[in-house]
Amino acid sequence: MGPNQRPSHAAVDARPVIAVTPRPLRAAYEHAALAISLGALALMCLAWSACAAVLIYALPRATAAALGRRVISRGFRLYAGMLSAIGAYRLDLSELDALRGGPPLILAPNHPSLIDALLILSRAPDAACVMKAALLRNPLLGAGARLARYMANDSPRQMVTESVRILRGGTSLLLFPEGTRTERPPINTLAAGIGLIAKRAGVPVQTLLIETDSGFLGKGWPLWRAPRLPIAYRVRLGERFAPGADAAALVADLDRYFRDTLER
Repeated sequence: MGPNQRPSHAAVDARPVIAVTPRPLRAAYEHAALAISLGALALMCLAWSACAAVLIYALPRATAAALGRRVISRGFRLYAGMLSAIGAYRLDLSELDALRGGPPLILAPNHPSLIDALLILSRAPDAACVMKAALLRNPLLGAGARLARYMANDSPRQMVTESVRILRGGTSLLLFPEGTRTERPPINTLAAGIGLIAKRAGVPVQTLLIETDSGFLGKGWPLWRAPRLPIAYRVRLGERFAPGADAAALVADLDRYFRDTLER
């Protein structure tokens, strides 16, 4: 391995675009890209939150949810394009487009970083999402998430009930089966809720395999620490698991599949 190369932690093309850039210039570029990307995201979310806080009370529930999900998806897609344009990421999300217009699914990805939900939702304009309760109270994200009728994961019983209702209504659901970002690669122990939701709703689980060559925004990565750029990031469609009568067996199958596939 050459002195200007970095090891790849996943099966993605990790050739550095700016390997010949002098180290001080590279560092300045990486810090500038970090500031631009985080600042742009904060401004976009703040602007939409101000609008969403009003629309929550002005629109019928179903209309508000549909509008909220569409705006979030389009906004995140615009943001993903900006990340590519400034050279921060090399994104390959194209496989997600095959899911559009299909039947409702539980979208179940592994979860290496904070940006995972943002990038998946950028290609899933009609999907609902299960998220941490703290994010629903966050001034940047909370109003938009509540307008889209995203769900908190702090009450397992309520989360299961609401998830089943949404899936039976024909809407796909983004649910990270680990419950939080990966702490012990290749994947944390999976929560039992995904098996129960699939069983009760009678909806398949579509696994999504996220591959990246950077630990940026993963567990233990400080928000202000600039990563080596560009970051290679890819989402692949994994195996689709049919719901079964045994929720625990489905979770065990998912756990085994993620571990075997991600380790390869």
